Amino acid sequence: YDSYEGAGELLRALSAPIRLAIVTELGQGERCVHELVEKLGAAQPLVSQHLRVLRGAGVVRGSRRGREIAYALVDEHVAHIVADAVSHAGEGK
Repeated sequence: YDSYEGAGELLRALSAPIRLAIVTELGQGERCVHELVEKLGAAQPLVSQHLRVLRGAGVVRGSRRGREIAYALVDEHVAHIVADAVSHAGEGK
């Protein structure tokens, strides 16, 4: 039952479309906040807030790169889960 708890937490962390977009982008490699802001066209505070949620859920980790923090996926499997979900959602249309 514990694995279902963990899966539920992961899916809750992925429940916002912008977080799905962030995970998809990080699936391509690590990115700094300003790179995610530019790529997603979202405001920096919003991107930072969603990165905090993803970090809290153990989906992403940050490491210092000079004056910035570079974010990366903790586990590449999450990028596959998101890609499959996005693909599945598009199948019925």
